[in-house]
Amino acid sequence: MKKTILSLTVLTALVLSSAKAQTTIKIASLSPLSGAQSELGTQIRNGAMLAVNEYKAQFKKLGFDLSLTPFDDQADPATGTAAARKIAADRQILAVVGTFNSGVAIPASAALLASHVAMITPAASANQVTDRGLSNMNRIVARDGAQGPAGANFMVDTLKAKRVYILNDKTAYGGGLAIEVEKVMKARKVQVVANEGTEEKSDFSSIIAKIKLQKPDAIYFGGIYNQVGVFAKQLRENGVMTPVVGGDGLDSAQLATIAGKGAHNIFYTLSAAPPESLPAAKTLATLYQKTFGSSVQGFGVLAYDAATVVLRSILSAASANGNKAPTRLQVETAIRKGTFKGLLSGDISFDAIGDRKGASIFYMSIMDGKYKLVSTAK
Repeated sequence: MKKTILSLTVLTALVLSSAKAQTTIKIASLSPLSGAQSELGTQIRNGAMLAVNEYKAQFKKLGFDLSLTPFDDQADPATGTAAARKIAADRQILAVVGTFNSGVAIPASAALLASHVAMITPAASANQVTDRGLSNMNRIVARDGAQGPAGANFMVDTLKAKRVYILNDKTAYGGGLAIEVEKVMKARKVQVVANEGTEEKSDFSSIIAKIKLQKPDAIYFGGIYNQVGVFAKQLRENGVMTPVVGGDGLDSAQLATIAGKGAHNIFYTLSAAPPESLPAAKTLATLYQKTFGSSVQGFGVLAYDAATVVLRSILSAASANGNKAPTRLQVETAIRKGTFKGLLSGDISFDAIGDRKGASIFYMSIMDGKYKLVSTAK
């Protein structure tokens, strides 16, 4: 009798455990949570987490336990791809918010394609991210093909540059921006005095010497804040006050910290409006500060919106599936075909290759370490 009771208890526990597993729904975040770019990667994880927390009750009513599983890609393609394989192996994960880096998004999305795990990046802007036409890859930021020309035209129209020195960090992101900037410079008959890639992170003396010799009217640096911050610091210390222009990889409060007094006369394009400029983001900013003890930044807002798109798509797919947990393919399809209104960064829908329709570009400046929104364009 005791054995029978014990067997029934074990069997009941297994059944309950199985039932719980079937009703658990996860989404993942994939971003650098360690290393030099961890500040913005953490913004992505935290923004996604706030969206998940907001939707938990709604999922609970349908019998689903909702959670976020964060992965650290260390801003490294190999690490990110390995994480993508782990995500694919966990059948409870239906979609991914990430990545931050284009160089990670490209192989990670390819690794997830066969499993139909959809990705929405709030940051990766390289043209190749979506130009491959993968059904699972989407983004809610403007691509390099928009950001590069926007930065180039800003240098010509606003800064009145006639000679431009172009740098990039030799990544898919920075290199892609540099290519787009040079295209516009040539089309507008502006002299490109140099276009070079550099992986330098600490000593820019040789590059600065060339810049001083060439005397450009503007410097475009396609890169990330941790590298550009050091460059700006050394550039100003050498007495060069030439405007430095870049893409949304410069959007970090850490740039001003790294650059110190060099955080001056810097401009960059941005796909995420500064939170303080979005009335709808004020509540999120307060919640972010309360939850994480730090200020939300643009990528945190975009990650919240990306996660919201994922969660609404899962709910939509579940509804079409008789309020049962949807398949990954159903979620992938719902994301690509959906129109998502009332989000912090505006309405979101995707074109045939996963780019956001009507993505906005914002122009930011850093003067004496202070960040300011300059203007906005589609």
